Amino acid sequence: MDNKVFQGKRVLITGGLGFIGSNLAIRLVELGADVTLVDSLIPTYGGNLWNIEPIKDKVRINISDVRDPFSMKYLVSGQDFLFNLAGQTCHVDSMENPETDLAINTQAQLHILEACRHHNPDIKIVFTSTRQVYGRPLRIPIDEDHPLVPVDINGVHKLAAEQYHRLYNNIYGIHSVILRLTNTYGQRMRVVDARQTFLGIWIRRILEGQPILIYGDGTQLRDYNYIDDVVDALLLTAAANRSWGQVLNLGSTEVFSLTETAQVFLKLIPGGEVKYVPFPKDRLAIDIGDYQGDFSKISKELNWEPKTNFEDGLRKTLDYYRENHIRYW
Repeated sequence: MDNKVFQGKRVLITGGLGFIGSNLAIRLVELGADVTLVDSLIPTYGGNLWNIEPIKDKVRINISDVRDPFSMKYLVSGQDFLFNLAGQTCHVDSMENPETDLAINTQAQLHILEACRHHNPDIKIVFTSTRQVYGRPLRIPIDEDHPLVPVDINGVHKLAAEQYHRLYNNIYGIHSVILRLTNTYGQRMRVVDARQTFLGIWIRRILEGQPILIYGDGTQLRDYNYIDDVVDALLLTAAANRSWGQVLNLGSTEVFSLTETAQVFLKLIPGGEVKYVPFPKDRLAIDIGDYQGDFSKISKELNWEPKTNFEDGLRKTLDYYRENHIRYW
């Protein structure tokens, strides 16, 4: 990727104070972009002003909710790129409060796209979706042609938002690309609970000397992407004109069972403990089982592949929270 693609460009990031948004913002500032961050700072959604401490004087911050169509009309105007990252990410929460999930993950996305259509049709959008849209895998690894049968409300709403983005790309020419993420981890992730990913609460527990809790027998398979590699994917897709209208998986060549994942934690934090506990009924009902994403499409078309192996990425992540835990606990 030409590092000058974003130099001097106006970039809007929804969810900009959250995990992925803040890491992306730091990289964009380094690349010379003019960055505006939008975040509601709703306590359970992961936004944290400390996340942008290294660039706090180099970005604009707008405390606003993507559910407000009037704010979005103003915010998208004049922007060259929109990284559309804001969302409700907790699968259990989506089942307990489906209307809130609908408002954030579907209705708000329609408002954003309408704002772009009427006020900035030349904007380029990268929308982050989730592996959850596939539901329970029929085959591993999962490519983009796998059937889409979500097992929870969150997956249904994210899939609807994907379809809005594809429709607005195809009918109205609002350039957009969809990235389906797997388990993203790294510095600035939410670790106070498991609302973003179970890896977050595992990090907090092991650093506090508490046991890691594994639901079930620990045989479920997962793949993981370190945040720097995900930021690379976001930038590559935004910069490549041939990506518009496409759906692209991220993923990894490494795949671990939950037990193997915990063993990597214990290798880096000797003396830690693992406990197996029964699956809570609400989680078991929507668990997808094994997952590994097939990322060969984005690898072939945009030359993306994960550069950071899980052990190295986890080491960097643990080091970050040792130093900054007071900002996240």
